[in-house]
Amino acid sequence: MHVGFLGLGVMGGPMALRLAAAGTPLVVWNRTPHRTEPLRAAGAEVARDPAEVFARAEVVLLMLADEAAVDAVLGRGTPEQAARVAGRTVVHMGTTSPAYSRALEAEIRAAGGHYVEAPVSGSRVPAEQGQLVAMLAGEPAAVEGVRPLLAPMCRETFVCGAAPGALLMKLSVNLFLITLVTGLTEAFHFAQRQGLDPRLFLDVLDAGPMASAVSRMKAPKLRERDFGVQAAALDVLKNNRLVAEAAREAGLASPLLDVCHALFRETVAQGHGGEDMVAVLRAIEARTERASGHAV
Repeated sequence: MHVGFLGLGVMGGPMALRLAAAGTPLVVWNRTPHRTEPLRAAGAEVARDPAEVFARAEVVLLMLADEAAVDAVLGRGTPEQAARVAGRTVVHMGTTSPAYSRALEAEIRAAGGHYVEAPVSGSRVPAEQGQLVAMLAGEPAAVEGVRPLLAPMCRETFVCGAAPGALLMKLSVNLFLITLVTGLTEAFHFAQRQGLDPRLFLDVLDAGPMASAVSRMKAPKLRERDFGVQAAALDVLKNNRLVAEAAREAGLASPLLDVCHALFRETVAQGHGGEDMVAVLRAIEARTERASGHAV
């Protein structure tokens, strides 16, 4: 039996290619068919539709954009769902709300399937390099069965207990990532508008204790105003919303996240949702221009 992979976008495409390169027998599908061509060239088989993937695979990995996309490929709310997932292990690798994942697990298990949460931390470049970090949650036997399968894609995997423990862990990590990159971007903007050499500022930062893999990935993009996507601003806004909603449901304050939420909402509203998350610089610049009374 093959391993199924549904969703070949910015993250899913390179992840699936890592599996194919490792010799994993893959059957893949994507809503936009042209994204399947690199996988076909790498030896994967391309299915006509999601139903064929479930029919041919014992384990099906989902790397999909949102809850609606997951519902669509599962045939959720129709008799097709039970037929697709019975006897299968469904591995949900995207980022959705914990409540959604909890309900999905209950439905899949009731239909005779198994369910594993396996969201990953990392963007397009770590996905291409097999350097993602995966967080897993679900039935222990199902989790341990899936864990070796993720090795070509992931530098490390962590077991986070029962679902939705992995998604809650991912949201916690995302909260730090969002505030970290927004803080780096605001600091870059501050230094630049103070007349400092941006390259010198970034060199000083890189030599000090605040340097990180994230700052080293994002600093050149800020310096060159390279907004080519690694993690899209629109996706960051979605993740920001999910973290904020989970915080509200638990009665938790999230003051830094709430400021970032507003900035990414402005970034997307300005038409930059398809650009990298460092495009939040555009929203910060727009606020500066408004504050100084200059036209944007």
